[in-house]
Amino acid sequence: MSMSFTLGKEVVTLTGDPSLNRSVISRRALLRMAEIEFSGVLWNITVEDSKNGMQNTAPELRELIDRYGKLFEEPQGLPPKRRREHAIILKEGSEPVQVRPYRYAHHQKDEIEKLVSQMLQAGVIQHSGSPFSSPVILVKKKDGSWRFCVDYRALNDITIADKFPLPVIDELLDELNGAVWFSKLDMKSGYHQIRVKAEDVPKTAFRTHEGHYEFLVMPFGLKNAPATFQATMNEVLKPFLRKFVLVFLDDILIFSKEWEEHLAHLQQVLEVLMEHTLLLNQKKCEFGLQQVEYLGHIVTGEGVAVDPRKVTAVQNWPKPGTLKGLRGFLGLTGYYRKFVKNYGKIARPLTDLLKKECFGWNEEAQAAFDKLKGVLSAAPVLRMPNFQQEFTIECDASGRGVGAVLA
Repeated sequence: MSMSFTLGKEVVTLTGDPSLNRSVISRRALLRMAEIEFSGVLWNITVEDSKNGMQNTAPELRELIDRYGKLFEEPQGLPPKRRREHAIILKEGSEPVQVRPYRYAHHQKDEIEKLVSQMLQAGVIQHSGSPFSSPVILVKKKDGSWRFCVDYRALNDITIADKFPLPVIDELLDELNGAVWFSKLDMKSGYHQIRVKAEDVPKTAFRTHEGHYEFLVMPFGLKNAPATFQATMNEVLKPFLRKFVLVFLDDILIFSKEWEEHLAHLQQVLEVLMEHTLLLNQKKCEFGLQQVEYLGHIVTGEGVAVDPRKVTAVQNWPKPGTLKGLRGFLGLTGYYRKFVKNYGKIARPLTDLLKKECFGWNEEAQAAFDKLKGVLSAAPVLRMPNFQQEFTIECDASGRGVGAVLA
């Protein structure tokens, strides 16, 4: 690629480096490149449809979604009172938590003031006189905007844990045998659709550089918030669970074998959500598809596959230089271990490095690192188990590991 232009009386020609290849880059990295002094960058940007062009436009589906249009409206004020509200039960003898605010950059102060003002207007927070106080932190989102978070670590340390179980993802996916039609629903600011018990509102208090406030709805960061949310969703969708609905926190998957059946299932779920005033984020919802991304997997009628974006993340992972980097790599690849035959054996040289004072990259670790990248890039599509048929257990063992496969 080359381009020419006139600078004064001279013609200047810029020629691209033929040794360079196009690559996927994050928005954050792209912006960092643009900030390098005395440099210029030419970008070729391709916009990909996150739904892979598979959004269903069937008129009967559009009519059904339009009928429940109120589910996609912006929330106004507090959510309705529900049978379950979030409780913060403290350990006996605990004193109110008081953590001094963090220092913020000037631009972050402006952002905090804006976000607090928006939450006050929405009615999800109020001014507080509570003896509790936790600091605020801002977390950068993928789109460059800020997420308002409160550092509740000190409060969580004195909170009694709620043992309500979160679903096991592999067990959820096992329920999809025979399904070919899928719709995925995403809750809109899911946690903010559940109130905090009145007596526990003061415990959610936080301080900024210009005020003291407390949440009336369940904020992010509380120890038992996931358990409360999962329990609420299970209670609301209980008649449909494992029949044609899966739910993991704010991600709802509706699955069916026939198109007409799927429309009926979708209508039942939307009706129940309407009854309980549980609002949805239409931008993240997908309706009437035969392929959908769910919990880091690509789900189709053929089975379950690894999300290609996660495969790309694995392939681009740099050689770990610290235990934290190694744990991150093993955490990502381990999430897909069911797709990798003999995962434990392959990863053994890497897991050995996690032992205390044993981190030291070597040839064996590099070979395992490279092999995991390779096998995940060629991971198979796994069929859903049919529990109406008999299963066979195949097992094997060696001096380095033991494994079993249910087939």
